[in-house]
Amino acid sequence: MGNRLSKIATRTGDKGTTGLGDGSRIDKDALRVHAMGDVDELNSHIGMLLCEELPPALREELISIQHDLFDMGGELCIPGYTMITDAQVLRLDTLLEKYNADLPALKDFILPAGSRGAAIAHVCRTVCRRAERHIVSLGKVETLNDAPRQYMNRLSDLLFVLSRVLNRFGGGSDVLWQKERQRDL
Repeated sequence: MGNRLSKIATRTGDKGTTGLGDGSRIDKDALRVHAMGDVDELNSHIGMLLCEELPPALREELISIQHDLFDMGGELCIPGYTMITDAQVLRLDTLLEKYNADLPALKDFILPAGSRGAAIAHVCRTVCRRAERHIVSLGKVETLNDAPRQYMNRLSDLLFVLSRVLNRFGGGSDVLWQKERQRDL
């Protein structure tokens, strides 16, 4: 693997195609490439979230998620290959239960705001939803395993919950949408 990454500027994509892990080439604007790019972007945003002060257990869980997202990219990069498993989806379900347990019930919509960490988690959530949409679209035209779609659905929910957790960790709370708020005209 080390020799494979020794040359980054290959110029093989200059005509608008990119290579997949199975050696085939596809257009850079193909649904598969969109999905791969969104997963990569999400992983980068989680990397930015990891620059924030976080509870130690959450830091380790986010690092595990980054590794899962790298696996997700690998699965998307090699048609017919499986790397994301039901066990990884179940791990997210467990994290959702863990972090939801101490949060107050939501009675209003919340704004993607609060602490810097919470705001970054919301950005991660929206990028995750975009990646999920591209995976769903890809699954309509090519055969995909269910686990990647399920994983992204759970992860976006988890990122929403984590934004709430991070607001509390930062000493704040949810920033509520105010339906009746006077708007500047």
